[in-house]
Amino acid sequence: MPNVAIIYYSSTGTNHAMAQAVGEGARSAGAEVRVRLIAETAPDAAIDSNPAWRAFVDKTKDEPRASHDDLVWADAVVIGTPTRFGNVASQLKAFIDTTGGLWYQGKLANKVYAGFTSANTVHGGQESTLLALYNTFYHWGGVIVTPGYTDPLVFKSGGNPYGPSVTAERAPTEHDIAHATYLGRRVAEMAKKLRA
Repeated sequence: MPNVAIIYYSSTGTNHAMAQAVGEGARSAGAEVRVRLIAETAPDAAIDSNPAWRAFVDKTKDEPRASHDDLVWADAVVIGTPTRFGNVASQLKAFIDTTGGLWYQGKLANKVYAGFTSANTVHGGQESTLLALYNTFYHWGGVIVTPGYTDPLVFKSGGNPYGPSVTAERAPTEHDIAHATYLGRRVAEMAKKLRA
């Protein structure tokens, strides 16, 4: 049974919903799963300027936060982030930037990695965000697993072969959730094969 860590940042809940779906998919393939939220680093003034952001921060204040231990524990890691100007959110980037010691010790190598994202608009930089995230996985020595076009549902959720991506102006659709669930299952299955 592989260990799968889903590590994500969410400001208003879109990526939170996607992370839960990825976790369900991994569990359905027999994985032990940890779903961990990246700590919020934005100032209260910024959070308070968006009622949905404030509500999400308050709602998830007791959720487990991502740590280096989660990365070491995992055989596979799926990372989710909102798109920020075609790149990952600063909160996630700050977490990634603390992993140098683990990278140096080789503790991040030879694991399965994947990603998912959201943006405010259909063409808001989702693909470039996932590609930017995958640069980290290359440096870590990871094995990147994407959905590609290995299941017809990828087309129903927008057709992103790099990973599930949603438009955050609305709640994730059933197709978006199915795509995320599929990614979780696929990652867990590939992690099993890599461990064999």
